[in-house]
Amino acid sequence: MLLEKIGNAVLEGDDEVVCELVEKALAEGTKPLDVLEQGLVPGMDEVGKLFKTGEMFVPEVLMAANAMQAGNDILKPLMVGETREMKGKIIIGTVKGDLHDIGKKIVGMMLEGAGYEVIDLGIDVTPERFLGALDETQADCVGMSAMLTTTMTVMDEVAAAIKADPKYADVKIMIGGAPVTADFGEKIGAKFSYDAASAVDLANELMA
Repeated sequence: MLLEKIGNAVLEGDDEVVCELVEKALAEGTKPLDVLEQGLVPGMDEVGKLFKTGEMFVPEVLMAANAMQAGNDILKPLMVGETREMKGKIIIGTVKGDLHDIGKKIVGMMLEGAGYEVIDLGIDVTPERFLGALDETQADCVGMSAMLTTTMTVMDEVAAAIKADPKYADVKIMIGGAPVTADFGEKIGAKFSYDAASAVDLANELMA
């Protein structure tokens, strides 16, 4: 019941209540991993579903993402030795020349909620940084976001470098952002996702 309440508080975007309930669950002896997987994650999953059907909008999703993050921040230091089964590792970032962060942030939170390890490189990310992070983390997938047509060429550059190197043969590429299209994705050898909720579906498809 308490774990369900945590999920509902995430859905409502109430970070104070989330933190209160997380602390309460821990005090009652619930394992941190259970609080995450049976409380925070189902709440964020529900957010993803409602966002996809148009019943929730970006500001509410951001509040929910922040609420989940607040709960997660309490749990993380306590989960040493408790490993969550991850579906895969995904690097995300907004490409060089582009400073838009909100959409990418939502995608990151939704992917985390869906069971992926997310390495968020932030904004204005150069091709070199994407590739460096790929070498460092051995990620399964690179997700790039662009909100300006002028910065889409960077996606092409990163995708071309990944495709050209045999050591990245198994790396999947996801792209998204307002000016980006499925046709452009096809052209550069990447898979296009039109919003954050679809990004999770796409990741599941690519990692299956």
